[in-house]
Amino acid sequence: GRSIKEITKPVFSFNVAILIGSVVLMFVGWGATYVIVVALKPIAQEFGWPRAMPSLAISFQFVGSGIGGILMGLLLDKTDMGKPALVGTLMISGGALAASASTTAWQLHIIYALMIGVFGGGSLSAPLLANIVRWFEFRKGMAVGVVTSGQALAGIIWTPIFGWTISEMGWRDTFFWYGIAAFCLMLPICLFIGRSPPKTERPAVRAPSGALPAQAIGPERKLATNFMQISLCIAIVGCCIAMSLPLAHLVSHATDLGIPIYHAVQIMSLMLATTFLTRFFAVGLLSDSFGGLRAMIAFSVVQAVSLALLTVVDGIVALYVVAAIFGFGYGGIFPVYAVIVREHLPIMEVGRRTGLVFFFGATGMGIGSWMGGQLYDMTGSYVSAFLIGVAFNVFNLVLIAALTFRTGRNIRQAAIA
Repeated sequence: GRSIKEITKPVFSFNVAILIGSVVLMFVGWGATYVIVVALKPIAQEFGWPRAMPSLAISFQFVGSGIGGILMGLLLDKTDMGKPALVGTLMISGGALAASASTTAWQLHIIYALMIGVFGGGSLSAPLLANIVRWFEFRKGMAVGVVTSGQALAGIIWTPIFGWTISEMGWRDTFFWYGIAAFCLMLPICLFIGRSPPKTERPAVRAPSGALPAQAIGPERKLATNFMQISLCIAIVGCCIAMSLPLAHLVSHATDLGIPIYHAVQIMSLMLATTFLTRFFAVGLLSDSFGGLRAMIAFSVVQAVSLALLTVVDGIVALYVVAAIFGFGYGGIFPVYAVIVREHLPIMEVGRRTGLVFFFGATGMGIGSWMGGQLYDMTGSYVSAFLIGVAFNVFNLVLIAALTFRTGRNIRQAAIA
């Protein structure tokens, strides 16, 4: 005669522990991205490089993390989160230490591609999101949003820290001490995050959000699943090219406009503060209420409009406002893809399928990061890069809207049948 409360209490406790541990890993691990974003101009100036050169390291990291996400997603489907988390901890901390001693472009690129990319970020972002949706049968949008808020929290906290440390002791010492801090903070999390989630049976009915369940039976099931997978992989490229431009170049863009570095990093922090609030509150509210695809449309519209505004604003107050708006749109897009995968694709394959979608997203992030630096070197401005990013964002909107219409039509047909 155990009560329902007694039975569910241990699972709830582990839910909370896994959620908090995932946020900490995301927060610390993403510091490796923000340190090179803040150090982009000092690195380029020390070596006499064009900005495309250190920007390429960011691109290699994003693409590498996408490749690693697929590999670690496969590993997650066969084991638990503890092993990817340990690999990510060792590679991110070790990669930061190695970057602090790099003397050539190829060294920095390899470090960011392999250590911080494939085996660092690839062991964390996609696997953490795929893992957390296995722990939450309900309120999965909320869970995904909270976990990805760690990425935004990294920008809020790490960015001003890096801005100060780079000014005071240089970018090399900043990399070094970040690597030490990452190892000390992440290693203890690996000891408990490897617990396997409870076994659950998903109901073969339509979710309250309006999503079509992955268990829907019929001769079209495999075709529909593959179509959704391919469509998501294509769509995420467009929005990620757009979002990566301010993420990688907003600090440099602000200083190019004559804004002091301390204000530039604060603008970045404000953008990521709204990203944090969006992921912590709005992602779960919108995706759990209306479904992942509809939530994606809302966030993508906001991102496209705010990115377009970045091409015309040049005052410090206006830049603060536009950055805050961009943070709301950008903040919702990344985690909602994990929700869509959970809603529309098979649960037993969520690790590899989430990793595959995020690989294409990471490729888009890599293209956008490199493109921003390359177009700046060619034109002396980020305006053309931002406009191209808007065009890719509109492409994403069209494709997601088509998926939303198609999914809604399938649900209506199933209801009639």
